[in-house]
Amino acid sequence: MIEYDKDAIVPPYITEYLRAKTVQDSEFLRELEKFAARNSVPIAEPETARFLSVITRLIRPRRILEIGCAIGYSSLVMAKNLGGGGKITTLEYNHDMAETARENIKRAGCESKIEVVEADAKEYLSYIDTDGAFDLIFLDGPKAHYIYMLDDCIRLLRTGGVLIADNVFYKGMIPDDNHVVRRKITIVKRLRRFIDELMARGDLETSLLPLGDGVALSVKK
Repeated sequence: MIEYDKDAIVPPYITEYLRAKTVQDSEFLRELEKFAARNSVPIAEPETARFLSVITRLIRPRRILEIGCAIGYSSLVMAKNLGGGGKITTLEYNHDMAETARENIKRAGCESKIEVVEADAKEYLSYIDTDGAFDLIFLDGPKAHYIYMLDDCIRLLRTGGVLIADNVFYKGMIPDDNHVVRRKITIVKRLRRFIDELMARGDLETSLLPLGDGVALSVKK
């Protein structure tokens, strides 16, 4: 049984090449990467962060919803490519993490662009009653909850809006039973349901990408 195989999704020589070519150009974001590594804080992999940057530069979203803020790293990656007057709402359940994110966002001078909401994402999404409110939603919260948040995510996306879900291959456990760790079986089952639903929905077009820990890119039809 494999507890964690960092090379389960992409061969190591590919990962090394990608990361050598995608060094973060912001000194402050590099500082956050080091902080996350020292403190075992889960943030987007370097190649996934670059993917987020490219997508946001491509579509120039004015309203972004992020589910799973952590220390604010991904929000700051996306904030630099917001459309005019754009705003990111990012959700974080953990109080200490939310406070750290607010401090990092303040240090980066992005308080006017990013609002950290301390809330349970599943509950908070159901309270938002403005359908089609967001141009982009980045789903990076608890993996076992993805399947339960999908309907609200789609409801809250505008037509032509983009849904990005991170960690959908979950260290190789989703595509391959040989990588499944017994204590993770509930997450694995729910992520597999999430992927099946993404691919089956008629109101989405989805591509699964072997990038970082696996990324699902969907567009609302």
